[in-house]
Amino acid sequence: MTDRLPHEKGFHVSWDQLHRDSRALAWRLDGMGPISGQWRAIMAITRGGMAPAMIVARELDIRKVDTISVKSYDHQTQQEATVLKTPNATLLGEGSGVIIIDDLVDTGKTLGLVRQLYPSAHYATVYAKPLGEKYVNTFITGVSQDTWIFFPWDMALQYVEPYRGDS
Repeated sequence: MTDRLPHEKGFHVSWDQLHRDSRALAWRLDGMGPISGQWRAIMAITRGGMAPAMIVARELDIRKVDTISVKSYDHQTQQEATVLKTPNATLLGEGSGVIIIDDLVDTGKTLGLVRQLYPSAHYATVYAKPLGEKYVNTFITGVSQDTWIFFPWDMALQYVEPYRGDS
């Protein structure tokens, strides 16, 4: 038996897959805004929400984009969520007409904190785990709680041993 990451179930997301899934998120959000079906702005949760937010903003032709920086992980260890950078208060208000986007909702710690700040916003993620689903309004792909998602910005091309058995 070889040493493995603590989460043997890995879901590897390529740049192409993230792009396709983010476009699907945009299509799902299209026409759902509270202002004649339109959205006022997008706020990305940094860092993971930046790439999906950029794609959604392009697809829905939303020009007002801001970020909120929340830290809830130290490498692969989840910790208490804290806000490191807030967005433009005038633009966001309480969040009405704003889509807040992240790459993933895991346990909901990050989105739970942001929901307290912007209770009227619409929360969207590309991927969702069961414990976090109640914190998000719209998502594309559900994955099991014990699956670790490997995003393209975290990866390098290298050999990977088979899940079971010897190579």
